[in-house]
Amino acid sequence: MSTYIPQLQLNNLKQLLLPDKVVVIYGPRRSGKTTLINKFLEEVHEQYLLVSGEDLTVQNYLGSRSITKLRDFVGKSRLLVIDEAQRINQIGLNLKLIVDHIKGIRVIATGSSSFDPAKNMGEPLTGRKFVLKLFPLAQMEISNVEERHETEANLETRLIYGSYPEIVITKDKRQRELYLREIVSSYLYKDILELEGIRHSGKLVRLLQLLAFQIGKDVSYNELGKQLGMSKNTVERYLDLLEKAFVIFKLSGFSRNLRKEISKSPRYFFFDNGIRNALIGNLNPLEIRDDIGILWENYVIMERIKKQEYRQMLCNSYFWRTYDRKEIDFVEEREGRLYGYEIKWKKGRTKPPKSWLDTYDNAEYKIISRDNYLEFIT
Repeated sequence: MSTYIPQLQLNNLKQLLLPDKVVVIYGPRRSGKTTLINKFLEEVHEQYLLVSGEDLTVQNYLGSRSITKLRDFVGKSRLLVIDEAQRINQIGLNLKLIVDHIKGIRVIATGSSSFDPAKNMGEPLTGRKFVLKLFPLAQMEISNVEERHETEANLETRLIYGSYPEIVITKDKRQRELYLREIVSSYLYKDILELEGIRHSGKLVRLLQLLAFQIGKDVSYNELGKQLGMSKNTVERYLDLLEKAFVIFKLSGFSRNLRKEISKSPRYFFFDNGIRNALIGNLNPLEIRDDIGILWENYVIMERIKKQEYRQMLCNSYFWRTYDRKEIDFVEEREGRLYGYEIKWKKGRTKPPKSWLDTYDNAEYKIISRDNYLEFIT
């Protein structure tokens, strides 16, 4: 396998990077944002300016809200690339000034979290930006450098160690374990602790550990609060921060018109299986695990979310459950239709819930198993 695995967002970046526009690239730390930028710049033949938002001089200029200082900083470049842009004070407002007053400029800004996007990035750049999300490597990307039999052989590794680029290209089991532990201890909460002023990561870790055992199950904020000795509001705030830091992903319940449907309690999934397993200290092989169903559901759903993003599919994602315990793991609403997917590790036929088909007459239902999952996620 080559050390660089072609990233699908590279083509989307090329298409969306237009004059007088900003492309914002969000994603977890270590997911390949800097690699993506460097690959893009390899094909750029014009003068460009590449800077890091962690540089104090860059922060001084790009946080200035002074058109003169911003113009002086950009100079003759008509392509500005800012890595770790969330470090810069009022970056959204400053980027608005840049695209409004420097004609023809194109801007790429990356961030390892989507903190306060409405206030910091979203509102000032309304109509001036495109947003791309970058995840740990998608199987649809890995499949470009991997034969199908290799993919099937590597499935257990993906379920246990996840798909961070460094994990995928590393063959040594010990190195993978050390890498995941480093991410969990050094990088996972960095933005939350620094940007939100939370002093101790202990409660964040405990909260994530509780969620790790509730994948695919409805989550009660009150119950989590009781277990952690925290208020319901604090639990919700922490979960919101963890979602914005691309550690977890929230799936809401679907409900339209059936009185028996439950839609209030959400479900949470981890952006990466390896992070989930490292958090609970369980990197054991599948043969001695009792959570294969959880790992499989988390993996398939997150790979599908990656596919939605990279293929720019216009759809909404949910789960579906009724009070009498009929449920569907994953629901997509797209092109005016509903598609229900039951995600099964073990083979076996499952009938669609009668109330699902009776209530939504144009709905479809399909089982995603090891036999057909590649078609679903790639």
